[in-house]
Amino acid sequence: MDIVDILKQRAKEYAQKPALIFGQEQISFAELKDKVFSLGQGLLKLGVKRGDRVAIYLPNWPEYIYSYLAIWSIGACCVPLDFMLTEDEIISCLSHCEAKILITKHKANISFALLKQSLPFLKHIISCRLREEETSSFEELLAENPSTPPESAVREKDCAIIFYTSGTTGKPKGVLINYLQLDAPPKSMAFFVNADLTSKDTTLCALPFSHLGGLIYIQNTITFGLTLVLMERFMPLDFLRHVQNYKVNFFWIVPSMYYALLQLKEFETFDLSSLRWIVTFGASSSPDALRRFHQFCPKAHLLNGWGLTETNAPTVVLPMGSKNIESVGRPAPWIKVKIFDDQSRELKVNEIGEVVVKSWVVTDGYLKDEGLTRQTIRNGWFYTGDLGRFDAEGFLYIVGRKKEMIKVGGEIVFEPEVESVLLRHPDIAEAAVVGVSDKLRGELPKAFLVLKEGKNITEEDLRFFLRQHLAHFKIPHYFEFCTELPKNRTGKIDKEKLRARP
Repeated sequence: MDIVDILKQRAKEYAQKPALIFGQEQISFAELKDKVFSLGQGLLKLGVKRGDRVAIYLPNWPEYIYSYLAIWSIGACCVPLDFMLTEDEIISCLSHCEAKILITKHKANISFALLKQSLPFLKHIISCRLREEETSSFEELLAENPSTPPESAVREKDCAIIFYTSGTTGKPKGVLINYLQLDAPPKSMAFFVNADLTSKDTTLCALPFSHLGGLIYIQNTITFGLTLVLMERFMPLDFLRHVQNYKVNFFWIVPSMYYALLQLKEFETFDLSSLRWIVTFGASSSPDALRRFHQFCPKAHLLNGWGLTETNAPTVVLPMGSKNIESVGRPAPWIKVKIFDDQSRELKVNEIGEVVVKSWVVTDGYLKDEGLTRQTIRNGWFYTGDLGRFDAEGFLYIVGRKKEMIKVGGEIVFEPEVESVLLRHPDIAEAAVVGVSDKLRGELPKAFLVLKEGKNITEEDLRFFLRQHLAHFKIPHYFEFCTELPKNRTGKIDKEKLRARP
């Protein structure tokens, strides 16, 4: 992806068209180009060279977008960090990747002096919206540098991004994404939605830019000339207001966000008729939520999809117009997806095994971790850790992660299957199932439940309901009722925290 050429072209085609809308701010494509190029020139003046790592630690502000694109415009490597990370976690990531620059903002409990003291590779901290000691000013870099296109000789295999997907405490896990792979998400979106993606469209982002799901919004905006409405964080009521007020045409969010929207008392009062397609990524444990949402935007296509940071999602998406919402769809033609057993043998139709992927879209590996790279990429195949199956028509079904497989005696229980049934109960708002140790049977399922407001249900009632849909060994042995379930920044339920509970 050649960011300089793309931004020059979009600014020429859609100079005054809004590229970004953030609160009362509207940034045109011409303004976006100028800000990105000025920032790129400023980074060059600070000594950033091709391949240097530049980290971003910001909320979902326009400055995050300018930073991403400016870093790429000079051939450097972007390290997007989740704004929820603690000081220790930031130091761990920045030390691991040897970042030269940090673009950030003031935040309580984060000491810029300590960061500089702890990180010998860190040469400059650039602060946004408020100039602080120990930092350079983001706004001054924009104002003081020309908006002429930076010169860079980017090569396809140069590293463009290092995503920290987990392990931010302890041993960091940095996924390497190269410049060629920046083209993967827009290429997939163009293929899966066909011609239903144009420069006339408006989309809405409430996913963090530190994760691939948020980054795809940026890539699609500049690739297709979209208008991107940006939310600093996901607020269910404001999300629906934005869909209605800006006549949003499509978005992609994770399953828990759909549940949050559906629980709003005001949900049915919003006009969602502008939506043409809506997507869920993250292998929804209950397609029912998407179907219920669809009742209020019946003209919109329902799309389910699947992919990982390491495969530059979307990797598999349901074909436009398909009603098979239980499936995550079929892969793009340039991506091979198979199901392997534990001996790396391909399984037959409807047999459950590990989902593996082979393509140019697959990560080059993990930063400074050859062992993990060799473990996950074998003979060109990326072993995802997800369990799935293909049906006779080539549709992929995700049944859960390997670690979401509970072994009850000699039987196998897949946590998402149990969660899907629990979520059919009219009084349950959210559900998560994990395995807990048991001396007699090895493991037993435990369910964590959030009930809908004003509802009450007994364990006996739940077991009676579950017996209508599940074999006896799949029914949770324990139930815990909660006011809320822990979630990560992308809105997915954090099962590791649930497994750690006593």
